[in-house]
Amino acid sequence: MRSVFARLYAPGFLFGFLALALWMSERLPLPWLLALVPVAVAASFIAEASMPYERAWNHSHHDRLRDALHAVVNEALNCLGILAIPLSAALLPDAGLWPRHWPLALQLLAAIVVADLGITLMHYASHRVGFLWRLHAVHHSVKRMYGFNGLMKHPLHLGCEALAGTLPLLLLGMPEQVAALLALAITLQLLLQHSNVDMRLGALRHLFAWAPVHRFHHMKYGRAGDVNFALFLSIWDRLLGTAFHSDYPMRGDDLGIGSRPDYPDAYLAQLAEPFRESTGEHPAPEAPRGLMRS
Repeated sequence: MRSVFARLYAPGFLFGFLALALWMSERLPLPWLLALVPVAVAASFIAEASMPYERAWNHSHHDRLRDALHAVVNEALNCLGILAIPLSAALLPDAGLWPRHWPLALQLLAAIVVADLGITLMHYASHRVGFLWRLHAVHHSVKRMYGFNGLMKHPLHLGCEALAGTLPLLLLGMPEQVAALLALAITLQLLLQHSNVDMRLGALRHLFAWAPVHRFHHMKYGRAGDVNFALFLSIWDRLLGTAFHSDYPMRGDDLGIGSRPDYPDAYLAQLAEPFRESTGEHPAPEAPRGLMRS
């Protein structure tokens, strides 16, 4: 039973919640979709407690309040972004190319693919452009991985990713209903990417960038973590040449920003950190032998 759960958890979590969201969006006002976010977070926590990848990651590192603040603020900003879509539609030229005649599920799939490419490229750039990295470093400062980590981002970097992912869709005329479903899909995927559930993906790791794939992106060993940038689909990393997978068991000592072991932990300090004068960096630690062999 444990093995079956490990194989079915990720696809069941993502596609189960999306199927429910599609059903709700055609029968209920869009604000009802918001109710699925706390349900998904609770389901993620229950699964992590029941079958953890690393038991130590289920225990607070004095970070629960901070992570909750990141999640609440960033989800509120996502909601404001959805509410602003009618205004955006009025300000932006509409090419009239959005396939409104397609089934809603197919429209959502198209939106995910386009947004995924834009967000992945912004993520890739954030590891190479100085100011973007300083904003993105907030996300990489974590010392454990669990669902809430996916929602832990600097609001300005969240805005950069949202712009990269949704501007092409808005120019195509994406409806508000699809945008709301897309925002939920991204939240679900972020919970899965950073989940502490002991998943078994098998061949699906070549298609979906879930936790067993994404954990390696959070390695603290210098440029070793410049892999697996994709949000949804691993194919983008194949095309970028940044795909990586290994049987190396990731632990808490492998995570963080190796050159900044003193990175601030408090919420407000993390918001201010990108704008502070650099205090200098330490040499990044060397990767362990087991990882080097990979």
